[in-house]
Amino acid sequence: MPTHVVVGASRGIGYAFLETLSKDPNNKVIGLVRTVEPTQKKVDADGLKNVTILHADLTKYTSLLEAAKKVSSISESVDFLWNNGAYLSELMVTKFLTDFDLSEHDKMVEDMQHSFTTNVVGVINAINAFLPLVKKSSIKKVITISTGMADNDLVSKYGIWESASYSSSKAALNNIICKYDAKFRPEGVLFLSLSPGMVDTGGKIPEDSELPRKFFAYTPNMVAPITPAQSVNYMLKVVDASTAAQDGGQFYSHLGKHQAWLNTA
Repeated sequence: MPTHVVVGASRGIGYAFLETLSKDPNNKVIGLVRTVEPTQKKVDADGLKNVTILHADLTKYTSLLEAAKKVSSISESVDFLWNNGAYLSELMVTKFLTDFDLSEHDKMVEDMQHSFTTNVVGVINAINAFLPLVKKSSIKKVITISTGMADNDLVSKYGIWESASYSSSKAALNNIICKYDAKFRPEGVLFLSLSPGMVDTGGKIPEDSELPRKFFAYTPNMVAPITPAQSVNYMLKVVDASTAAQDGGQFYSHLGKHQAWLNTA
């Protein structure tokens, strides 16, 4: 009976993990959220039977340790740790790092710090809290959700300067995942970064944004956006086929190794 822990499970891709994984009655599915009640109500309303919702905050390490302690009372090990929680800045969707004058400089700095605190340090917190339980598993897979916008080649070739705080923090996170792989691959733990593709999570790209044009330049026959459930199903296939020995520390698309970041027709 595999145990899955989904960090950042309240909505979007995280909640889609709960829905998808809970369809298999053999799975134990544990979702970590900052506010338990609304997510628990949704789980109950949707009839997800084998899902447990626990409190945890990526920026508060002690809350993750407490969550790990509670998980240990549910399962002896964690087979899959899904790091989905993230901060996506709205401030820099259409503003670049040079667009902040002196009066707004502190806002830019705070946004960068918040991005790295949540998207990098927060994931480190989650991994460190749950790694002892992951090591007890025979499966040992730690999967972190990244973004295609963290691909330097994509950014450079197609001029994607937007969302600098988000994409740069995710690029740093990819390197952190590689570091974990370097340390723990000998113990058989798979550490892998995955881009989920362009997913409809309810957010909107501003009308004056040039991102859609750049994405279509990258993938002229793009099919976008996909649903959270579609993204999760794609990623599950990639993870199922991945091993520590062959794929540890890599950064893959939801479509797999060396595949495009976006879906094509």
